[in-house]
Amino acid sequence: MKKLLYICVFSFGISTSAQTALYNSGNIRIHEEGQLGFHTNLINDSAFDQNLGLAGFYGFTPLTVSGAFIPLFFDVELANDNGVLLQVGLDNANNTNFISGDFLTPRNQTDITYTFLPDAFYVGEGNFSKVNGYAEFISQQNVTFPIGDAQQLRPLILNSEGVNPSAKCAYFLENPNNPTSFDEGFDTENRPRDLGAISTVEFWRLVGNVSSTISISWNGRSNMAELTDDISTIIPMGWNKSTGRWESLGEGAALGDLDQGFVVSAPFIPDNYEIITFGTMGEPTDILDLDNYLITPNGDSLNDFLIIPELEQSPNNILRIYDRNGLKVFEQRNYVNEFNGFSNVDNMVIAREKGLPIGIYFYIVSMEDLNLDFQGFLYLSR
Repeated sequence: MKKLLYICVFSFGISTSAQTALYNSGNIRIHEEGQLGFHTNLINDSAFDQNLGLAGFYGFTPLTVSGAFIPLFFDVELANDNGVLLQVGLDNANNTNFISGDFLTPRNQTDITYTFLPDAFYVGEGNFSKVNGYAEFISQQNVTFPIGDAQQLRPLILNSEGVNPSAKCAYFLENPNNPTSFDEGFDTENRPRDLGAISTVEFWRLVGNVSSTISISWNGRSNMAELTDDISTIIPMGWNKSTGRWESLGEGAALGDLDQGFVVSAPFIPDNYEIITFGTMGEPTDILDLDNYLITPNGDSLNDFLIIPELEQSPNNILRIYDRNGLKVFEQRNYVNEFNGFSNVDNMVIAREKGLPIGIYFYIVSMEDLNLDFQGFLYLSR
């Protein structure tokens, strides 16, 4: 059977020698112990999933896999220094042998991946052979993504509390403030005040819906010395999709030195975060202090509204204002400079339409995303 397969493929190769690709319309299958070597592009426009044996990608010319269907191979071998661009994805059922070159996927398309099916594994990954883009694992619990960029292997280790129906990840050597692979940036200054600096060198994007911990590592290219001189302050950070800001993924144990090391996160759900990178814990002395305020809502554009600039650091906040007798006269969730001397609560405020009386009022600010509470007073005049 193995000899017959070589003859069939060789004959097919001759008949298509004038083409720039091997076109599959449904008449190719790799039988058990069979071997099929690709030295040209693959256009897969039919089911190509009943394969056993080995499919290899060889040569020195960049190759492309495209078409309407994702091919499924049993064993895969990559020995092409210029790599294989996946425009449609590729599924692996058993073993992937990385020798040289990368499988490349578009970083702006998470649906195109090099996919390891439930029993699939890989060997030989390194700086010179890996997935340069998105790798995906199906129905596996604990995995190491063999991912990186054109120069380096930059894996992410995922340890999940259960089996992941799907988990995928890619590495980006890009500044999260203005990444080239995303339509929007992730402002590294948009973080709670109790957190320190955030890396502007690199990040990972991890997709999955099972609570997990991760381990990510740094090397000399990560330039950790720009973040801190103390590795014990290094923590993994994630851009929270719902709040639109950075937050800590747990104070995991960071090991190593500034040139090489790794950090482990606390459990979190990857789908809650857009991207992940390194950050640092803030200095213990970084304590927020709010002022007392003067409010004069007379229309002269000076002190007409209660403005608390520090609340820009805490989008998830609650402001409550009380009179000197303890009667609540104002309450606003996610406060953004709305109070101008008028009550907005349904209580016993007299002459509500004329505004609150002149005098001293007390305020309480709860910064829920920072787990901080502050209080002070304001003087209302006219």
